[in-house]
Amino acid sequence: MDADQQLVAEASSRPLEVTRARPGWSEQDPALWWDAVGEALDALRANHGTAMAAVEGIGLSGQMYGATVLDDADKPLRPAILWNDTRSTPECEELSEAVPDLMHHVGRKPTPGVTATKLLWLRRHEPETYNAIRTVLLPKDYVRLLLTGEKVSDLADASGTMWVDLHRRDWSDTMLSACGLDQSQMPRLVEGTAVSGRLRSELAARWGMVRCPVVAGGGGDNACGACGTGVIEDGDGTVSLGTSGVLFVANDTPRLAGDHAIESLCHAVPDRWHQMSVVLSATSCLTWLSARLKASPAELVQALGHTPRPATDLTFVPFLDGCWSPRSDAKIRGGFFGLAHQHDDAAMTQAVMQGVAFAIRECADAFRASGTELRRLLAIGGGSQSDLWLSMLANTLDLELDIPRGSALGAAYGAARLGMIAATNAVPASVLRRPDLKGSIGPEPAHLDSYTEAFDRWKGAVASC
Repeated sequence: MDADQQLVAEASSRPLEVTRARPGWSEQDPALWWDAVGEALDALRANHGTAMAAVEGIGLSGQMYGATVLDDADKPLRPAILWNDTRSTPECEELSEAVPDLMHHVGRKPTPGVTATKLLWLRRHEPETYNAIRTVLLPKDYVRLLLTGEKVSDLADASGTMWVDLHRRDWSDTMLSACGLDQSQMPRLVEGTAVSGRLRSELAARWGMVRCPVVAGGGGDNACGACGTGVIEDGDGTVSLGTSGVLFVANDTPRLAGDHAIESLCHAVPDRWHQMSVVLSATSCLTWLSARLKASPAELVQALGHTPRPATDLTFVPFLDGCWSPRSDAKIRGGFFGLAHQHDDAAMTQAVMQGVAFAIRECADAFRASGTELRRLLAIGGGSQSDLWLSMLANTLDLELDIPRGSALGAAYGAARLGMIAATNAVPASVLRRPDLKGSIGPEPAHLDSYTEAFDRWKGAVASC
């Protein structure tokens, strides 16, 4: 990215193997991450040598929550246990019992996704490995260690471990002790905008860089995605319609989740926090339907037209992969309710799109219950290309949705912006600007009552699942 925040070059991505030895398990070899980093930057050096020579700052982002445990030689003791691994469900109750007031420290209840419960699982099931642990790092921070030689994490990513005190923005001795750990096994904490170290000289030479660039603290993928869209002010947020659906809202104070299973985390910029809720199946529900109806997702959506519609009377619950947020129920599943002879392909397509919107509305209601006011939402992700789907979402949330112009708004772009701030010492708000808009879609007053009634039916259907 250049000084005007224009994309100069990018290296293509490719999938990395995930191992699932047992139901609910999800692991990855950390060596794969480093190999991919080398492959990407080698390609950039080969194809864009002049631009690479001028690099001043590097930002880091990556998957959150993964437990990467290292020995005293900084070598991984085992494959990393990833964010979507659910084996540590019993350890969630163990952690809650060990720290009855954990809500005060970390703002939410434990889930199998967080790093802390993974370490409790290791303590119980792999004591030899657990006892050999010298350092625990998150995935991108393991990459940072190899890039810089520094053991550092940023507050946005680290707060997902459940070991960071949200109010103090520092490690919590209470939470670490509950897992049998202490701060000597943790990386140093910095803000996402701060310098965490410099690229090793031998790597700078390998990639043709004139000087050793600074490496910013960075952030997890969702916090960096928010930096890419300029979502840093209280009440600003994004709603993403991708394979999963994500509601992300910035806060100026930490907000406790209460009984809801929503994320309450530090943001990647100082003195900011954020809330996040994930609907595991969003556009993937439409992909599932398309396989049954033998038509592409695009064809199904196009058949509905572009004109805003009232809610359909057919109900679809989108929990094909279970539900982690705002209700924590890994066993719940989805389905159609009220299906009758008159419901054709179009009715089922609308019901699926509407059901995803209702699941996101449930997330929004949990945010509001914590005291968060949703002021403006930026619609992103592949599903946001459908004006009809955004209309359903606007009617369901009773909010206007902004549509950004351009596509370079993801986590990598946000990480590059954090690299720019670290390299130039710029004021974060001057760099993390919101994107230009190509339009907005608001609620249709004539349809609001139908969506309210349909949402009430949806809640009844969910209760019966």
